[in-house]
This record gives sequence, C-alpha cells and structure tokens, in this order.
Amino acid sequence: MRVAMAQVRAATDPAANLTGLVRQVAVAADGGADLVVFPEATMCRFGVPLAPIAQPLDGPWATQVRETARDHGVAVVAGMFTPGTAANDGAPRVRNTVIVADRTGGLWSYDKIHLYDAFGFAESATVQPGHDALVVDLSLAPATTVRLGVATCYDLRFPDLFGALADAGAQVIAVPTSWGAGPGKVEQWRTLTAARALDSGAYLVAVDQAPPADDADGGRAPTGVGRSRVVDPFGSVVDDEYGEDPQLGIHHLDLAGPAQARQVLGMRANRRPIATPEPAGPND
Repeated sequence: MRVAMAQVRAATDPAANLTGLVRQVAVAADGGADLVVFPEATMCRFGVPLAPIAQPLDGPWATQVRETARDHGVAVVAGMFTPGTAANDGAPRVRNTVIVADRTGGLWSYDKIHLYDAFGFAESATVQPGHDALVVDLSLAPATTVRLGVATCYDLRFPDLFGALADAGAQVIAVPTSWGAGPGKVEQWRTLTAARALDSGAYLVAVDQAPPADDADGGRAPTGVGRSRVVDPFGSVVDDEYGEDPQLGIHHLDLAGPAQARQVLGMRANRRPIATPEPAGPND
C-alpha cells in the first residue's frame, strides 16, 4: 500500500483550502498513492469562529472531496467541520469531523471523541464531541483492501480508542492532527504516536498541520507543529519525520506488518482484566 501524507498549512478560507486539497490529491495520485491523508481542520484552521464555515456532509466541501477521490481513483482522508447541536446556553457548536472518501466516491465520517480541553484551550466550548469509533474497509484496487481506523489529534492521549480500533482489525490508523505548540509538545507528539502504534499493532499515519506563517491569535489555538510521521506497528518511523514546512510525501506500507506485530508482541492477546485497586496495607 502506498500512502501519501499531505502536511498543509490551512488558511481561514474553506474554498482556498479545498483548491489546495484538490491539487495535492492530483499530485499524490500521479505518484501512485492509494490513500492521501490530510490534517485535522484542513477545511479551516483553528483560531477563528467555526460555526459560520461548518457544512453538512452533503454540502459542497465534502462533495468536492468525494468527487476528487473518485476522479483520481484514490482514497482521501481530511478534517472538516460539520454543524452540531447548540449548547445548553444556545451557543452554536460544530463537530470536528474527519471524512473518508474512497476511490469510488463512497463517504464515511468520524466525529472527534476526545475534545482538546487542555493546555489552556477549551475545544468543548464550540465543538460537540462524537461518540462512535470508525473502521472502514477501503478498496485500494481490484481484490485489494485495507481496514482503516480513524482518530483525531487529542485522541492520541487515549489508548483505549486505539485498542478498540485494533480489536476491530484496523491495519492502518489515520490520525489527522492540528497539534498545539508549546514546551515539550513535540516530544509528546513523538512519544504518543509511537506508543499508539505499539498499543494497536497498526501503522499510524499521523498528519499534522504545518505551523502558521503568522501568529494571529497569540498562539492560543492548536494550529500545528508539523513533523508528520508514519509509525510502523513496532513503533519505528517509516522513512523520515517531516519538518515544519508544508510537504507531500508517499510512503510504502507492508500490510503484512500489523499481523506480524500482533503475533510477536502479543499485546492484544495477552491482556488481562485489571480491577481498579484500593490502597493496600503491608503484607504481614
């Protein structure tokens, strides 16, 4: 399988970002990619009001992604925002949605489950959480499929989600991301992506936003640190980690790897139930 990572720097104009996505998919398809993964918030970067730009899955933004995938015969994963239900105080909310379009134009969606209420940012103030994990059997070519799982950014800090995707048979997990910058955050990104690949015994395709050229909101919003990476089921980076600039690269994944890793490491088969312990006294 050949997967392309499109590390882009999303602007605030969904139409302009969509034009860039179409262009990148064309380049990746010409390079032989089966799957092109874009970051979280490819539709519009964080740091601006999201409700005015949110669109339903049958709206023009997602429809163009589907048509682009079908036109080029590749699968596409990209982050967008869809309308959510209003908060209790009536404030509008969106869903932080990742769409998966296959090479025939079929469409699936995943709404981010774990919202980024951390490091001084409150994603839940404007975003409605999702509830359901997603795995998809993607047709890459006649008689060739891959089982793809999806997670988003802050989900990386919750290993149970990746275990559930592994138990569902995911061979590759796409993780569109717009990682928040700050002290130690790049090191955490590297540690967490490697750990989740090991937890799941799957390839982790972690595609981050390239950092913005300006800092219009003072660095409060998670707008990316770059450094997209593919991590194999044994926790090693495939090829090289990207830098901070926009980049498109194509990487070969051996789909026999997940089954081999799960057999060798045994981390799914060897699990034991563990009850939450109470503080214990000394043994006499």
